[in-house]
Amino acid sequence: MEARPRGENGAVFAQALESLKQEGANILLVGPGAKAAHERVCCRLLGELSDQPRYRLIVTASETTYRGHSCTAAETGPETHVLEIAPPADGESSASTDSTDPTAENRCETAAEEMHLTHAPDVSLSALGSAVFDAVSEIDAGCGGLEAAELRVCVDSLVPFLNEYQTEAVFRLLHMTTASVKQVSGIGHFHLPLDVDHDAVNLLEPLFDATVEVRIRDGGYEQRWCLRDSNGPSEWLEI
Repeated sequence: MEARPRGENGAVFAQALESLKQEGANILLVGPGAKAAHERVCCRLLGELSDQPRYRLIVTASETTYRGHSCTAAETGPETHVLEIAPPADGESSASTDSTDPTAENRCETAAEEMHLTHAPDVSLSALGSAVFDAVSEIDAGCGGLEAAELRVCVDSLVPFLNEYQTEAVFRLLHMTTASVKQVSGIGHFHLPLDVDHDAVNLLEPLFDATVEVRIRDGGYEQRWCLRDSNGPSEWLEI
């Protein structure tokens, strides 16, 4: 997390960000029509620019727009785990393993020998939450205990779930998933490419420690952070 706000409250804001890294945090990443900005923030939150060791868990729907794979392709290895699921086309409360994205399928096959790639079976959202918990527990046990901020989780994106499931069911899934991340003091971020004042954002936001809004302005990429219980968002910051 590399936001560096300036101004009167900059030091307080920076201290709050540092506390999130030490205690673990879940971040809601919002903003429509800004795929490149989403990807830039995603790379930073996954720790791509850090020399510190990182374990990464990517939870991605096979037909989503903002795929974590594009951010981790250069950093695949035994520390990267991918849980890929495909929400059903008929709106039933189950998941499928069939992918209609041949490009993504080829990319996953290419990286399969280096990454841990798991396709979720036909499960309910609650069982998917359990699958995420199991993946986090496996990573934690495999490395002998995760340090603060050593695990980075990307859920990419929430839109397919909101399209196919009741909002309350998605809320329960996110409650389980965010708790799994916080249990090991990890840093998780969840792509939701909608306006910050969208009803879905307003409903899900209380589950997160911070909301990051991204945009493209004058050809550049910007982010604006809003921490839980803060007095308001930060200024717009260059990504």
